Amino acid sequence: MNIFRLAGDISHLLAIIILLLKIWKTRSCAGISGKSQILFLTVFISRYLDLFTNFISLYNTSMKIFFISSAAATVYLMYVKFKATYDGNHDTFRIEFLLGPTLLLSLVLNHEFSVMEILWTFSIYLESVAILPQLFMVSKTGEAESITSHYLFALGSYRGLYILNWIYRFYAESFYDIIAIVAGCVQTILYCDFFYLYITKVLKGKKLQLPA
Repeated sequence: MNIFRLAGDISHLLAIIILLLKIWKTRSCAGISGKSQILFLTVFISRYLDLFTNFISLYNTSMKIFFISSAAATVYLMYVKFKATYDGNHDTFRIEFLLGPTLLLSLVLNHEFSVMEILWTFSIYLESVAILPQLFMVSKTGEAESITSHYLFALGSYRGLYILNWIYRFYAESFYDIIAIVAGCVQTILYCDFFYLYITKVLKGKKLQLPA
C-alpha cells in the first residue's frame, strides 16, 4: 500500500466519522441527503459481497466491515431514529436515473462478465455519481452547515487522493484499472465547484452558500 491510498482511506474514514458524529451529536440529519446515503450503502454492499469468501488482509476486511456497517448505521439514523429531522422536501433527486444507467453500463463495460465482477463494476460506476443527490440538495437549499461542508470535502479528497494512488501504481507497478480511474475522475470533477467554495469560504470562516 502506498501513501496516497492510505491517505485516501483515512480521508474516507474521516468523512464517515464526521457525518455520524454530526448526526448523533445534533440528534438531527438536517442538510444530509438520505438518497446519497442509500446509494453509498448500495455501493458498499455490492462491492464487498466477497467479504466472507475472499480474504486479502486484516486491514482490507476491517475496512469492508466498517464501510458496510457505517453506511447501514447512517441510513438507520436518517430513516428511523431521527426520521423527524430528515428534510425530504429538499432531497428530491431521482436516484433511479443513477441506478439504472450505472447498472446497464456495468453490464456492457466490465473486465469480466461474471456476477461478482459486474457487481464490483456497478459499485465503481455508482460511487462516481452517488454524491449527486447531496450536491443537488445543497444547491436547492442554497447553503450547507460547516460540518456538512467538512464531510463533503473529506469525501471528495478521498477520491482525489485515490487518483494519485492510481498514478503512482501506474509508474511504480505498471498497473492500472481504466474503469476505476475514469470513474474516479468523474467523481472528482463533480466536486470541483464545491472544492472552490470550500477553500474560498469555509476555510475563511464563512458559511458555504450556493446559488439556489
